[in-house]
Formats: sequence, C-alpha cells, structure tokens
Amino acid sequence: MKTILYFAVAATVLASCTNSKLLPKSETYKNIYQEQPLAVLVMPPINKSTKVEAKELFYSSLSQPFTQRGYYVMPPLLSMEILKEESAYDAELFINNSMKQAGELFGVDAVLFTTIHEWNKTAIASQVNVKLEYLLKSTKTDEILFHRTGDITLNISVNTGNIIGDLVGSMLATALTKEIVVARNCNYYTITDIPSGKYSPTFGQDGALKAQPAEFKEFLKNQY
Repeated sequence: MKTILYFAVAATVLASCTNSKLLPKSETYKNIYQEQPLAVLVMPPINKSTKVEAKELFYSSLSQPFTQRGYYVMPPLLSMEILKEESAYDAELFINNSMKQAGELFGVDAVLFTTIHEWNKTAIASQVNVKLEYLLKSTKTDEILFHRTGDITLNISVNTGNIIGDLVGSMLATALTKEIVVARNCNYYTITDIPSGKYSPTFGQDGALKAQPAEFKEFLKNQY
C-alpha cells in the first residue's frame, strides 16, 4: 500500500513539475499576439513518409481546425490551382524562403507548412503512428508564429467484450482506416493549442493559458 501511495505521490509531483515548466501562450506565441494574423494559406504537405496518399488526404484536413480557432483559411482547392500555376506545389522548395511574396499573391498574413515525417499502420496492435511537424510563418516579418512537432499514435481498437471478435474487428478497422481520419485527429489535437484568431469569441482572452510543449508524444483515441 505504501509503495502504491509513493508512486501516486511521485506521479503527481512529476506532473506538477512538468506543468510548471509550461509557459503562458502570450509568451510562447508572442509573435501571434503581436501580429494578430487573420488569413492563412495552407501549403501542400511535405511528405517524407512511404505513405504516398497521405499527402493529399492530410492537406484536405488542415483547414477546418484553423477555421474553428477563428482564422480565415484560403480554400484548399483554389490554393492548389494557383500554387500549381505558380510552380509552387512543392512546399519543400519554399519553406526556407521569404513568405512576403506569398502574402502579396494570396493576400494572407501567414503561411502554414506541414511535414509528414512518418506514417505507419500496425494492424495487430490496432494503431496508426505518425510523426508530423507544423510550421506557421508570417508573411509580414517571416517570423515563426507557431511550431509544433508531434509523435502521435492513434488507437482505433474495437472493444465489445468478445476477445476474438475484437481482435479481428480491430485489425479490420486499422486496415480500412482512411488517412484522413488519422490526419483529422492529429490536426485537431495539435492546432488546438494555437491562440484564438479574430473570428473566435475568445480572441485576445487566452494569453494567460499554458501553452503545450512544442515537441510532444501523445496517444489518442479516434474522436473526429
């Protein structure tokens, strides 16, 4: 009993120490509070994984989380056509360049780059593991506004109480899970930490909240 109590107290202390190291959003994302960006251009993801189809599906799932946080996002299909016409479809060619030209061309305040580092499905374990990076850059100053890297495992297991049935069902669920389901869950979890945009009722009111770690490892259940 004493051993259990010791570990419980230790876990509580560790969690408290971890939370105490987190800075308020007003400090972590000070460039966002200073510039107050409104319009965002989402660039096609940089896909370094072996999952070829992940790029298109991941791209289509990026707009909604930003919209729900109070930002205006350039329509993906329109953006895609313009980027192709400008020979700017390969985001890796522009991520280290100035964003000012993109700001002039699209009339946006920030540009979002994402990188898919890994994308793996494990049917037996009923999991999908991805390593993703999100980078939001200002078109006015080229400063980094938001940057997070996540090692995210999505658990899509089935639990009905029937062990054999659950195992088979989980394996099928994993095999049939579309990449957009994984992307949607990862995006919502990661982007939720960004300060509220001008279209959000909480705009300017979240500066005192603790920002989550820029680099994180998380296990999620399918929610979206």
